[in-house]
Amino acid sequence: MTEVADINAGANHDSNSELRTLADKVCEQLVTAIVRGDIPPGQKISEPELARTYGISRGPLREAIRRLEGLRLVVRIPHVGARVVSLSPEELVEIYRVREALEGMACRLAADNMSTAEINSLRELLYQHERNIEQIDGRSYFQKEGDLDFHYRIVQSSKNSKLFELLGGELYHLVRMYRYQFSVSKSRPQRALKEHHRILDAIEERDGELAELLMRRHISRARRNIEDRLNPTNKEERE
Repeated sequence: MTEVADINAGANHDSNSELRTLADKVCEQLVTAIVRGDIPPGQKISEPELARTYGISRGPLREAIRRLEGLRLVVRIPHVGARVVSLSPEELVEIYRVREALEGMACRLAADNMSTAEINSLRELLYQHERNIEQIDGRSYFQKEGDLDFHYRIVQSSKNSKLFELLGGELYHLVRMYRYQFSVSKSRPQRALKEHHRILDAIEERDGELAELLMRRHISRARRNIEDRLNPTNKEERE
């Protein structure tokens, strides 16, 4: 009897592990699709359609969608269903103002805490970003998540767990989505890359005050770019 129970427990464990593996895989694919705008903000999540697209059953797909809700990329609306999140212009600008303050602070701390090896590794990442941008003729600046993301690495290098919880956790993929979708332009990708290099130069020189200032300016420019895209009269009034 015990042997049968053990076999059943083992089978259930294998089944659960397989479910988690499939959910992990499809969640990662869906995150990328949402960040790139292949599944645009506000679009309804169709389980049958996604199951066909990704070739999986509804069980792991539903688990993946639950994870997307946890990442704040999907919201479930009563009597409507799940949709890709769509922020109002006001909400988006508010998030960018929070980023400006907190990522500026992260840069100041990174100037004190990053090792030379970490700085050199981040510089290599920027060179890789440069090659990626050139390969698509400067049309966009897509950064993969986690350690392949300049902003993620800066926040991580601040060595401040509360900053990381906010910027590397709760808001991370939501910010990635809008960062990418508003970087698709003729001039912004190359300009953003140059700004990243200057920020890293300041960190390398251990000038935390300058690093913070440059990061705040960098995010402020990105915010103004978003405001101009959402409301072109803003740009006309400044000019």
